[in-house]
Amino acid sequence: LVRSRGLGDVYKRQPRPMSLRRIITVLAATGHARLVPGSRALRALQRLPRIITALLLFLAGIPAHAQPRTGIVYWDLDHLYDTVPALFYNDTDYTPSGRLAWDTERYRRKIRHTAAVIDSMRMPLVALWGVENEAVVRDIAAACKGDYSYLHRTLNSLDGMDFALLYYGDLFEPHYDEPGRRYLYIEGLLYRRGKPMRRGSGRVVRPTRTDTIGLVLCSDTRMAEWVVRDLREERPGVKLLVAGRTSSLAPGAFGLRDALERPARLGRGNVRRRGGWQMRDRILADTALRTSAGDVYARRYLIDPKTGTPLPTYEKRRYRGGYGYALPVFVYLE
Repeated sequence: LVRSRGLGDVYKRQPRPMSLRRIITVLAATGHARLVPGSRALRALQRLPRIITALLLFLAGIPAHAQPRTGIVYWDLDHLYDTVPALFYNDTDYTPSGRLAWDTERYRRKIRHTAAVIDSMRMPLVALWGVENEAVVRDIAAACKGDYSYLHRTLNSLDGMDFALLYYGDLFEPHYDEPGRRYLYIEGLLYRRGKPMRRGSGRVVRPTRTDTIGLVLCSDTRMAEWVVRDLREERPGVKLLVAGRTSSLAPGAFGLRDALERPARLGRGNVRRRGGWQMRDRILADTALRTSAGDVYARRYLIDPKTGTPLPTYEKRRYRGGYGYALPVFVYLE
C-alpha cells in the first residue's frame, strides 16, 4: 500500500506528525533511501533534531551559552629581549654576539610562538611578564591575529624585564596605572555582557555590566602583600585581580580567593620543579567577583616530549627554541 503512493500521499494520511523513526521507515519502504542500521546516513538523520535546534537558536540570535565569560591570562615569557644592547642594564647575553647568540631569527621565532599561543587561547585580557620594552610588546601585538591593544610600562629593573597587558579595547578601558618594583598596577573599566534578555518588542538584547577592576601584576612574592594592603586602604571600591607570584600573600586576609587552588590541589602546575608540577604563578580574585574554570593552559607543543617539562627557549646555554619554562595560567570571570 505504501509503495503505491508517493511521499505526499503518505504524509496526507497521517492524522498526527510522524516521529523520526517512522519517517526513516517510510523513506526506506518507498525506496527513497536505502538505510542500513548503524549506517552513516541513518546516524546523520538521527542527528537532525539537534542540528535543526542549534540552527534555529543561531538564527534567533540566542547564544548557546546562557552566561558569557571573560577570560584573563597570566604568562611568564622567560626573558623576551630584543637584539639591541641596552644602555642602563646588562643584556649582552641576549645579543647576536653574546653568549646565547640571540639573533634576529631567534627573536622573530619567539615572537611568532608567543603570538600563536595567545591567539589559541582567545582571551580578552593577557598579562605578560618578561618583556624587555615597548618595541617587543608592539611586535607581539602585531603578530597576533586578535585585535589587541596593549599597555606597557618600564619598571627600571636590574635585568630590564617589564610587564605588559594585551587587551580588547571594547571590553577593557584602562584609566590608571602605577609601575613599581617588580609590580604593575592597572585599573580600568571592564565591560561584560550579561545574560540575554527579550524586550517587549521581541528583540533579544544583552545588557552590559561595568566593573572597576584593578589588575595587580607581581613577579616578586615579597611585594604582593605590600601592594595589595595599600590598595585595599586607598581604593576600597575597586575589585582586585592579583596575578603572578603571590605565595606570601594570604588571600582571605584581603578579601581574595585563589582561583587556581583546585587545579593545584589536584597536582597540576605551570612550572616543573624537583620532578613534580608546581603552581608557581597564581591568580587571586576579589571575593566580589564570580570566577570559574581557573587552570593551566597546557598543550602538547608547549611540553618537551622527552622530559615532560615546559619546553624552554634556552636550556642553560643550549638553544631549544621553545616557548618558555612556565605555562600560562588563566581564569574566567562569570
